[in-house]
Amino acid sequence: MDDLKIFDKPEIYTELEANAKRMGFTMPADLGTGALLKTLISSKPKSSFLELGTGAGLSLSWMIDGMDEASKLTTVDNEPQLAGNARVYFGKDERVEIICADGAEWLKNYSGERFDLIFADAWPGKYSEIEETLALVKAGGFYIVDDMRTRPDWPREHQGKADNLVKYLENRNDFNLVKMNWSSGLILAVKKY
Repeated sequence: MDDLKIFDKPEIYTELEANAKRMGFTMPADLGTGALLKTLISSKPKSSFLELGTGAGLSLSWMIDGMDEASKLTTVDNEPQLAGNARVYFGKDERVEIICADGAEWLKNYSGERFDLIFADAWPGKYSEIEETLALVKAGGFYIVDDMRTRPDWPREHQGKADNLVKYLENRNDFNLVKMNWSSGLILAVKKY
């Protein structure tokens, strides 16, 4: 088995990837992360999903590709250029809500329904506002973070933040989790019933 062979990319993926390079976006989601998101989302029909950190829209394309017609997805990014870019590509999809806001403030003020899957690909939801984020996961829902494998370009203090997040999640008794040294380093947690 070759887990590096990723099939069934979203049709728009290559265009999004080229656009990310033109914009100078340097932290796109890994193909493995995208494939996992699509697979998990396809297990949750008629559901609600949240992405924290829209970025160049690459992971968003995978998530949308896994959704059924009755599902909804909210994506939040604090960069107007990135949110605007997402609107160009995904703004006509009525299932998708693209929000340009500070993720920390959005999480603190959100009062809607909980989510069946949250992909935290930004500082808020991963390294800050973690309590608020985990409280938004439905029972049986997924919480996913990527970029947990040590990288040589990390600032010195970042490793400690990543280690603290892992310890924090390991010590929660309301989630089951698996740490995967695969793709960019993933943690997949499921809220217990």
